Amino acid sequence: MLKIRRYRASDHNEVWNLHNLALDQVGANAGSGAQDNDLHTIEETYLSDKGEFLAGFCEEKLVAIGALQRISDEKAEIKRMRVHPDFQRRGFGQTILNRLEMRADDLGYKILCLDTTVQQIAARKLYEKNGYCEIERQRLSGFDVIFFEKRL
Repeated sequence: MLKIRRYRASDHNEVWNLHNLALDQVGANAGSGAQDNDLHTIEETYLSDKGEFLAGFCEEKLVAIGALQRISDEKAEIKRMRVHPDFQRRGFGQTILNRLEMRADDLGYKILCLDTTVQQIAARKLYEKNGYCEIERQRLSGFDVIFFEKRL
């Protein structure tokens, strides 16, 4: 069973490790750089600006994360969706996504967007299954990236 709570500063190292482990597993890790600055400023980037950052635990171990970042009064972005490779295919990604969408609705957002790399097939299937529609593709940091959007 997944126990979900809001991110705490004491989670930082576990979040960082899970982020890298999950991206390494699918070959989508661009390495440390400016693209990861938000993971070192979670409180400011997500929690203090009409957003959210969730941490999911199973057997006292951090196994899933996901975030919601404000873009405008009506639009937010789903970010940092990660599930530990040993805990995939248990519905944890779906659970985190559901909670983020509920939080987005509570905060008054009308549109959610997100992106994922082409090779993250499980993530793509999750988003498509949940009503996210592809709106464009770009090449970023050496990866083919798909952008999705959903109206709440």
